[in-house]
Amino acid sequence: MMLEDEHEGNGSLVGKSQQYLGEKQQANGKPVTNGKGEDSVKQEANGKCDMSRKILTMYSWQEIQRHNQEADQWLVINRKVYDVTDWAKRHPGGHRVLNHYAGEDATDVFRAMHLKLDIVKLYLEPLLIGELAPEEPSQERNKNPQLVEDFQELRRTLEAMNMFKANWMFFFLHLAQILILETLAWLMVQSFFLQHDSGHLSVFTNSKWNHLMQKFLMSHLKGLSAKWWNNQHFQHHVKTNIYPKDPDIDVGPLFLVGDLQPVKYGKKKIKFIDYEKQHLYFYMVGIPLLVPLYFNIKSIQLMYLQRCWEDIAWVSSFYIRHFIMLGPFYGIFGTILLIYGVKFLESAWMIYVTQMSHIPMKMSREENRDWFSTQVLATCNIEQSFFNDWFTGHVNFQIEHHLFPTMPRHNYHKVAPLVRSLCAKHGLPYVSKPMLEAFGDIVRALKKSAALWRDAYYET
Repeated sequence: MMLEDEHEGNGSLVGKSQQYLGEKQQANGKPVTNGKGEDSVKQEANGKCDMSRKILTMYSWQEIQRHNQEADQWLVINRKVYDVTDWAKRHPGGHRVLNHYAGEDATDVFRAMHLKLDIVKLYLEPLLIGELAPEEPSQERNKNPQLVEDFQELRRTLEAMNMFKANWMFFFLHLAQILILETLAWLMVQSFFLQHDSGHLSVFTNSKWNHLMQKFLMSHLKGLSAKWWNNQHFQHHVKTNIYPKDPDIDVGPLFLVGDLQPVKYGKKKIKFIDYEKQHLYFYMVGIPLLVPLYFNIKSIQLMYLQRCWEDIAWVSSFYIRHFIMLGPFYGIFGTILLIYGVKFLESAWMIYVTQMSHIPMKMSREENRDWFSTQVLATCNIEQSFFNDWFTGHVNFQIEHHLFPTMPRHNYHKVAPLVRSLCAKHGLPYVSKPMLEAFGDIVRALKKSAALWRDAYYET
């Protein structure tokens, strides 16, 4: 079945109106049609609009959901169907990110993870193969259409409030602080969250300057591959606490987290170590070794296997810089100890700041929930205070950070009341804890998972 589709401009997904992704919709959420299934998208290009016509095939959700394998990946954005099979290998966030949404509606995650749509549209246009049939809903039938529409309306409101506009002085001052400490002390715990923000911006805006800044912060200042970080971190964002798609919770055989993984290991009688004591060796192994050992091994592995020469050069500059500055004073062995001593301190801080908002929360296999529910159920906030904001780098607002990854973190506290209100409207929990309680919840969650493994393991 074929559909004649009219576009203006070069196929932009974004118009001048405030409709979500530029789509003109009726009250029932379906595109406005004239009997031929026309979908008009407005775009201004030198004051004129060139008309192009495409013949698009109409698809049902049943057909789209069959294309969910690595060798055959379709996804839906704004009712348009895209074949991303070949593009996935070149995706800046890694091929797994797209595969995690193969066969699904990706409208909200696409909008959340891409800041500059006028750039992304250039990559989308050649991948367009069709659109949803008029009788099909905009999302899969198991999703709550009212919640999806309410969240999209919230995003439009935040865009109108300029909540996605960065205050560059905020980030400049953070960078200046790092460079001053570097100059004065020659050794420091580098800023994890500044490179974290730069990582989101570099990929999502396709800015060469942001890309260069992330290489400088992640690779030159921290000694880790920026590409490895992007591949890992974006999977975590698009499928938060979804096993095994989120690499941050796929930490077996060292730790078993959540409710599913411990039972799986227990029933299969898997006991690499005594998981009943995992909350104890979390302190002895997990906290001190995550950054200096695990992160570095994974970073080196990716650079070597994928021949990431640019990252290898940047990471090499990290070690060259330290040996030039510190070598004359401490020698080679002493310099290595200092480098990894700093990483040891950074590791403890980073684990607490990141894991207190995720490990105690819901972990599940793929349930194909809407974007808003997925992020709210998998994350929690830490109560706002001057110390909490400073200590965590403002990502004590993890719920807002996960809903709007491209939003500058200095705006999270402004957005939080609106997100809390939407949660209350739809009966979703909006969890905000004191910091010390959140620290303790990491251990309590690990003990709970250990008990589940024990019961399954010794079950006769």
